[in-house]
Amino acid sequence: MGELSNCPECYQLFVKTQFKTVCDTCHKEEERKFEVVYGFLKHSKNRTATLTDVEEHTGVEEELILKFIRQRRIQLASFPNLGYPCQKCGKLIRENKLCISCGKDIKTQLYEIDQEDERRHKVTEKQTTFYTNTTKYK
Repeated sequence: MGELSNCPECYQLFVKTQFKTVCDTCHKEEERKFEVVYGFLKHSKNRTATLTDVEEHTGVEEELILKFIRQRRIQLASFPNLGYPCQKCGKLIRENKLCISCGKDIKTQLYEIDQEDERRHKVTEKQTTFYTNTTKYK
C-alpha cells in the first residue's frame, strides 16, 4: 500500500508507492522525456553518446536520465559510454553502487576493523584471566 506524500517536483499531494515516486502529472512529463531520450539513443549514430551528449541533445536533465538508468529503463549494455556516478567518489560506473577502487577501499577498511576487533578481544581475554593459588595453608 502507498503513503500520502508531496510530489518532489511540483509539491502536489499524491499516493507514493514503490514504483511511483512523483504525481501523475509529473509522471506523464517524465514519460514524455523518457521517450525523447530513448528516441535519441535508439539511433545507431547516438549509441556511443555520453551522458553529457544525451543531456545536451535532448534537453532532459542529467538527474532524470540517471533515474532512467537506475530504474533499468535504459540498458547500459547497449550504450557503452553511458554510466552513473559511484556513490562514494562520483567516478562514472556501469554496475553496482561503487567503483572498483572504492569497493576495495571499503573492504580494506572492514578488514582492518576486524583485525582491530580481534586484537582487542585477545587483550580483553588476557585481562580477565584469573589464577588461583592451590597451596594449602596450615
